[in-house]
Amino acid sequence: MKKLAVTLALVLCLPVIALAADCTAVYGDGSTTLKLATGSPGELGLLEELAGAFNAEHDTTLCWVKAGSGKSLKLLHEGDVDLVMVHAPAAEKKAVQEGWAGERTLIGSNEFYIVGPENDPADIASAASAADAYARIASAQALFFSRGDNSGTHKKELAIWKQAGVAPKGAWYTVTGDFMQATLLRADAEKGYFMTDSSTWVATKKEVHNLKVLFRGDIFLVNTYHALLGTKGHNAALADSFIKMLGSDKGQQMVRDYGKDLYGEGMYNDAEYAAQYDH
Repeated sequence: MKKLAVTLALVLCLPVIALAADCTAVYGDGSTTLKLATGSPGELGLLEELAGAFNAEHDTTLCWVKAGSGKSLKLLHEGDVDLVMVHAPAAEKKAVQEGWAGERTLIGSNEFYIVGPENDPADIASAASAADAYARIASAQALFFSRGDNSGTHKKELAIWKQAGVAPKGAWYTVTGDFMQATLLRADAEKGYFMTDSSTWVATKKEVHNLKVLFRGDIFLVNTYHALLGTKGHNAALADSFIKMLGSDKGQQMVRDYGKDLYGEGMYNDAEYAAQYDH
């Protein structure tokens, strides 16, 4: 009888164990779990703050699944998460057109910086555009790091190589398959070029010793974030409420102010600012 009780207890715990294994982090302890996939906003702590505000008004727990934009949208398509926060506009629009995602809402932006060693062997600091900077890196065969993970950053990188008329390959082009912070720190350790988002740079620059921002300001490098819910998700109503919170005055204030107390500057622009670059 005792053995049976132990076995039953283990079986009852299986869904909880499975959920924990799926989640990179879990915020809150409410009765309903909302699953959200995103990359840098989770890595940098913004999602935890947003989750705290949402959970305080709902009986919810938020499960963060760490994934780049491409993987996040795949999880949404398969019904494995309820909503996503991503920066891959073309893929987002296609998802909405195909009917498996909805409520696409602009929530803010940051921008990409191309960072590299201080001696700038490819002379990208004098480049006229991001494509020009990439062409110079390829011509010099200077060490360059790519996430290579189908994330929003990787998609943007590939678009810039296409603009530059370059198919990157060779010993100088290193694919990490890793996330933003990890790849930035590897580029720093090996003194190579890398395209990082401004939010990650603000959060990580104290740990970076060999790189500096060498190129920024190309409008093509502005990075807009949208939230979308899945039509196959289990908690569409709550996902919709979370997205509405992101777009509300309260949510936008949180996006706008995040990072100021930690780093002395905000890490994201709000949706009003981002709207001028939304496409």
